[in-house]
Amino acid sequence: MNKEEKLKIIEDMQAVVEQMRLDDLEEDPSLADEMFECSCCGKTMPLAGSIQYNKYRLCNNCVLLAETGFAIGKFKNADELIKAMEDTRLEEMCEFIKQEESRQKN
Repeated sequence: MNKEEKLKIIEDMQAVVEQMRLDDLEEDPSLADEMFECSCCGKTMPLAGSIQYNKYRLCNNCVLLAETGFAIGKFKNADELIKAMEDTRLEEMCEFIKQEESRQKN
């Protein structure tokens, strides 16, 4: 797969994933305010546009990473993506802990 084909896949996936988010919000606007912790990036994100992959719930941003990664052959399944994103999740956890400590001091 050449660079142009990969870029086309990425563009197509961006449109699809954004439409999923918009469809969720059209069906249930409260999903914009319903939050969850993404199994992939570790961030607290809106439920709108998220997808459950086996035991993992991924935010809309990570759905884009997953679907693009699957399409270009970078990942075979969600487990591989979750493993690849481990450092990102750990950084997010550290940031959360710092924020909590700062709140407790104030």
